Amino acid sequence: MPNWLNCSEGGWFMLDDMKLYDNFVDASPQGSLFHKSWWLDAVAPDKYKIVYIKEKDNILAAWPLVQRKIMKISMILEPQLTPILGIMFAPSSKSKYSESLSEEIRLITKLIDILPKHSYFYQRFHREFTNWLPLYWANFKQTTRYTYLIDNLSNLDLVWENIRSNTKRKIRKALRQGIKVVTNVALEEFLKINEMSYKRQGLVVPYSKEYVKAIDAACQKNNARKIFFAIDSEYKLHAAVYIVYDNRVSYYLMGGADPDLRASDAHYLALWEAIKFASTVSQSFDFEGSMHSNIEPVFRGFGGVQASYMEITRGNCFLHSTFTALRYAWSRGGIPSLICSKLIN
Repeated sequence: MPNWLNCSEGGWFMLDDMKLYDNFVDASPQGSLFHKSWWLDAVAPDKYKIVYIKEKDNILAAWPLVQRKIMKISMILEPQLTPILGIMFAPSSKSKYSESLSEEIRLITKLIDILPKHSYFYQRFHREFTNWLPLYWANFKQTTRYTYLIDNLSNLDLVWENIRSNTKRKIRKALRQGIKVVTNVALEEFLKINEMSYKRQGLVVPYSKEYVKAIDAACQKNNARKIFFAIDSEYKLHAAVYIVYDNRVSYYLMGGADPDLRASDAHYLALWEAIKFASTVSQSFDFEGSMHSNIEPVFRGFGGVQASYMEITRGNCFLHSTFTALRYAWSRGGIPSLICSKLIN
């Protein structure tokens, strides 16, 4: 652990500090449930560390990291099913924008200085993280990505009004066909229908059932998930939506639909029921995964606002090209998908 001059401290969080850290996450504008220690324990047990800057008893900035080796190459990557991580700051106490920005630059620079050695870095940052200039100076690269966000769930009538007409027709169609949404179905059924969606595209599921079960157990323990199953009158499962949530945001994490029953549009109804539930526990709903051309129109149809966030990378050209090629090969399906999944996992 490095020694900082004056009253500053920096280094790795130890277990005794996790309550302090989780309170910091709750207060940070860039904090999310994916930053919380219980989530990191589930997705990367004993494999994550948190770089932080603390002055006196206050955490000013923190950065959770998961480091792993692939073919003996040290990489800092996001865990599977963890759509955002990145740097968090304490709420600014500065009265001037220039002072607040200067403080962010100082903190980011210190965090970069105590990053563990790595050959490649890849993380997606929270949409409230906007100042990546010190990362640019340190040879990181940035790509703008988009999600769709229903920012205010307090008025469901207004949320419904903002949904596109075509999407409303699909929801009503599912209802006319006798589709109803329930939540008392076993996780195993969700895993089956989730796998169906990947197989329909010729893809290998990029995470194991055991991995999802570990996340699910942690979410249930922390009252942070709900699964919505769309079934017909014969109890056939048409589609399912898995959300995780805290009091700020509900996130659409996973989903699936039976390829033979997609014409019922049950997935639209399940997603609408998930949004309705989210309005009782969260302030906003984040659709996640909206960069895919076959998924983006579905999420756009629910009336969310397009919100940008940053994908941050660093590594030499060869590693960056290799990592990008692996992701592309997986998305092509078939044997390349199988090989890439085995390599990364």
